[in-house]
Amino acid sequence: MCGIVGWVDFGRDLAGEAPTLRAMTETLAKRGVDARGVWIRGHAALGHTRTSIIDLAGGAQPLTVEEDGRPLAVIVYNGEVYNFKQLRSELEACGQRFRTRSDTEVVLRAYLEWGTGFAERLEGIFAFAIWDVRREELVLVRDRLGVKPLFYSVRPDGVLFGSEPKALLANRLVRPVVDVDGLRELFATAKRPGQAVFRDMAELRPGHLLTVGRDGVTDTTYWRLEARPHTEDVDGTVRHVRSLLEEIVLRELVADVPLCTALSGGVDSSALTAIAAKWRWQLEGERVRTFVTTFDEYAKKFQPDDVRFSPDEPYAAEVSRHLGTDHVPIVLGTADLMDRETRRQVLLAQDMPTTLGDMDTSNYLTSRRIKSHSTVALAGEVADEIFGGYNWMHDPELLNAGTFPWTANEPRQPGSPKGQGRGLFDSGLMDKLELGVYYADHFQEAVAEAPHQDGESDGERRMRDVAYTTLTWWLPMLLDRGDRLSMAHGLELRVPYADHRLVEYMYNTPWAFKTFDGREKSILRAAVADLVPESVLKRTKSPWPVTQDPAYAAMLHEELRDMLADPSSPALPFLDTAAMRRTIDEPSSIAHEWVSRMNIEMALEFNTWLETYGVELAI
Repeated sequence: MCGIVGWVDFGRDLAGEAPTLRAMTETLAKRGVDARGVWIRGHAALGHTRTSIIDLAGGAQPLTVEEDGRPLAVIVYNGEVYNFKQLRSELEACGQRFRTRSDTEVVLRAYLEWGTGFAERLEGIFAFAIWDVRREELVLVRDRLGVKPLFYSVRPDGVLFGSEPKALLANRLVRPVVDVDGLRELFATAKRPGQAVFRDMAELRPGHLLTVGRDGVTDTTYWRLEARPHTEDVDGTVRHVRSLLEEIVLRELVADVPLCTALSGGVDSSALTAIAAKWRWQLEGERVRTFVTTFDEYAKKFQPDDVRFSPDEPYAAEVSRHLGTDHVPIVLGTADLMDRETRRQVLLAQDMPTTLGDMDTSNYLTSRRIKSHSTVALAGEVADEIFGGYNWMHDPELLNAGTFPWTANEPRQPGSPKGQGRGLFDSGLMDKLELGVYYADHFQEAVAEAPHQDGESDGERRMRDVAYTTLTWWLPMLLDRGDRLSMAHGLELRVPYADHRLVEYMYNTPWAFKTFDGREKSILRAAVADLVPESVLKRTKSPWPVTQDPAYAAMLHEELRDMLADPSSPALPFLDTAAMRRTIDEPSSIAHEWVSRMNIEMALEFNTWLETYGVELAI
């Protein structure tokens, strides 16, 4: 995994901008802990930070292909193309000759051989930039589901780009301005595809390719979901999914560095771990390493809340015993979560505050612990989105709300009448954002894009709309979070369920099949029933854990009190000070109400964000 940056300016030679390019590159130092590289020539400047995964010795970047001593094209690349060996064979048959074993060179030579149509041939998780020296043209490409991030800013004479917004903000041409649209993206839990929080900045949409030349910028879609007939019965569907999972996990085990799985003890991660353990033992005679995250005495003192019904640790341990993995529990203390510098680093990793509070902090700390053992981790993300695992996918009232069902669910949660994480913000500001209208309007836009089959029933059509909006407006938010918090430590997070073949297949699988046994994720449970313990198959879905230690809530209240008492706190003009005082006066009422606690965490993060990034709010 890596970080990429670049600058194209057709109005001048960028040779004198090496210090700026290096500054942009250095902002992504944590994404690439093993090496740095820059390339500047004429109107183009590219930078790269590398965490070595494949071809440790030969995969340095920026990577250039030359002919007769003249550069033809140069690439900076982040991610993995899982079918690179197959593509390499095809390219060698076409006459291409390779000097490295890396998938990076395969991608670059694929472009030279097939032009921009090459993107359709790539399978994996990636975001990369190619500067075509012959044509003086930049090509930016992002993977189909948006696992790897890529931001850009169109300038009068070219473009700036980077894996994260911080890279663009290191260039004097981009200021940290956030307008009303940006604030909507910050607070919203339905993220508009392509929209960034900072003004004059965009995110390349998943499945898109951007070309930048002297004549301007062209955005091309190279992949989108399509509606196709589903020709298999339930049993055939189950067998097909199992076959796909076996193949997907096998090819995602390829790495020249230590690899593991993140094991929560839920069916998603347990299934991947079981398949990975089988392949690892058959092919290499080795056991797979697994990690689970928990807190001090969490399992002993666990109290169910609105969405968490059981702790992960006992189930993960059972799966580990069942599969014979090398299991490592990651036990986090309250002091770890309370550390202000750690929480600041979590904010810096994501370039903005989020509504997930200590879930982000524990995720960040988990990645740090895993990286001390492994450089690659397989995770169970995306299974709920494609197999139908969320509660709001099964609630008729939410499905018929005329908006994104998960946003319609927010006001139901205790402590969030204004929406998740927004409880302490000024009502006037929230009214200005009009998030309810924003959700409803964009839901209709998103639904209008959803591909359908002729003759669908009303119920099937509705669930296909839900599947499409979930994959395009909900999923990118989770994938971005996973990438940022893991790559803050140079840890590559692979997501087998995000394989586009599996996503396409399940998108076209009837909803009745997905719930054929009366439960959520029926197809997945049936597909892996022989691999994992019965207790895991029957377990009710439980999200990422949150601490239940009252000391953490007390610390949050103390920090909120300090912020309220400091008139120089930049967030105060945007907060409801009366609501803050009520919260401070009644700390014991939310010791275990994690949704209400998020309100405090979001207010504190917002304050730190304004200070740290020097944000200019244009509202």
